[in-house]
Amino acid sequence: MENIVSFPKLGLTFELNRVAFTILGVDIMWYGILIGIGIILALSYALYEVKKTNLSQDDLLNMVLIALPVSVIGARAYYVIFNWDKYSGNLMEIFAIRNGGIAIYGAIISAAIVVLLYCKIKKINIGIPFDILAIGLPLAQAIGRWGNFINCEAYGGETTLPWGMSIAPYITSVHPTFLYESLWNVLSVVFVLLAKKHKKFEGELFCVYLIWYGLGRFWIEGLRADSLYLGVFRVSQIVASLTVVLGAFIIIYQRRKNKTV
Repeated sequence: MENIVSFPKLGLTFELNRVAFTILGVDIMWYGILIGIGIILALSYALYEVKKTNLSQDDLLNMVLIALPVSVIGARAYYVIFNWDKYSGNLMEIFAIRNGGIAIYGAIISAAIVVLLYCKIKKINIGIPFDILAIGLPLAQAIGRWGNFINCEAYGGETTLPWGMSIAPYITSVHPTFLYESLWNVLSVVFVLLAKKHKKFEGELFCVYLIWYGLGRFWIEGLRADSLYLGVFRVSQIVASLTVVLGAFIIIYQRRKNKTV
């Protein structure tokens, strides 16, 4: 299926096909390919960075191998829970993940639980893998968001800004919120790398990521036209607020504990 996406005021038009290619009758989507590329780059960075820590590559790979499938389940479960009206009448549709419907916060939360449990069982300082994740995760997110562009989803409300995006034939001049979040995640990588020079405890970089991403996601979610809701509140804005508070609390607590504030 092809979609025509344009940025009229910039004179740009793209013909996009969600399907990259087909193997044995199975369509391989660009979204999945881009997410895969993001994961590979994030893992490559993690394997490079872990050499500078007390964490073994074997433990890192074990965490990744467990966390990846769990994060997919978590991303789907999060979306289904907060979009229950869509699935309550047809429970089998819950498993039709190829029809779309995943949420990044569900993936992050479920993967974080895996890392926490693994570290507790293996008696590993939980801050080490989380700090590695603080750079690899936004890198993967920045790339994966372009899958939303190809799928013509995750866009915002109407705008008169020069970079307003149109999707033929019905959507005209809306915020390209997929682009906003992709760029915000690129800045997150830069910001966390700069913060690395001032790191005072293991896990601080992940807290910085939580604050940075949470602030950006809260703003961007307010522009989106496809938010999940809990009553009158946007779910992602609630979660974003909690991540900002959690990240700030841990940094303040740990720095005061170590008398470095």
